[in-house]
Amino acid sequence: MAPTARPRGSIGNPRRSGNAKGRPRVLAETYPVSAITRPFRFNAAYPIWEVRPVPENWRLAVTGLVADKTPWTVDRLRGLPQQAQITRHICIEGWSQIGQWSGVPLHLFLRRVGADLRARYVAFTCFDGYSTSIDMASALHPQTILALDFEEQPLAPEWGAPVRLRIPVKLGFKSAKNLESIAVTNTYPGGFWENQGYDWFSGV
Repeated sequence: MAPTARPRGSIGNPRRSGNAKGRPRVLAETYPVSAITRPFRFNAAYPIWEVRPVPENWRLAVTGLVADKTPWTVDRLRGLPQQAQITRHICIEGWSQIGQWSGVPLHLFLRRVGADLRARYVAFTCFDGYSTSIDMASALHPQTILALDFEEQPLAPEWGAPVRLRIPVKLGFKSAKNLESIAVTNTYPGGFWENQGYDWFSGV
């Protein structure tokens, strides 16, 4: 049964920045390297010994309301501008930890593929059977990234290789690992936990 209480973790004192329409946008708190949680806790819908290896000839599919549906390799993703962050991962179970990720800002990626930014949803499907979705405004948030590295090293399978979503302004289950496709759509996509009763927006 899905939890009904919000976790006690805090993102500290959020900062604000303007979005494209001039409205304030809350930013998750960032931290120094000295604040990183070590060891970092593995968390998924399955135990760590069931982590899936990256499929051979993996490509990131892009579907839905986009102009360019060409699949992406890791090398091609690394050719885009990268952004690093040290932010807090807040689990719906009530615990949190601070980690370091870097990758492609999702807003940049969506513009690169010619996504319809008026669409309502961006959906993420993973090769481990997981899925989630977010609203377009959250997809365009300046701290939402397609993470390729964890602690300055390429993602290992348990941390979401070869690419994962990292969105520090939402609960941890929205930061899907092991991505295989991204879809831009106006049809509500739901998600693995969302379809079992978890709050869909799940902001922190």
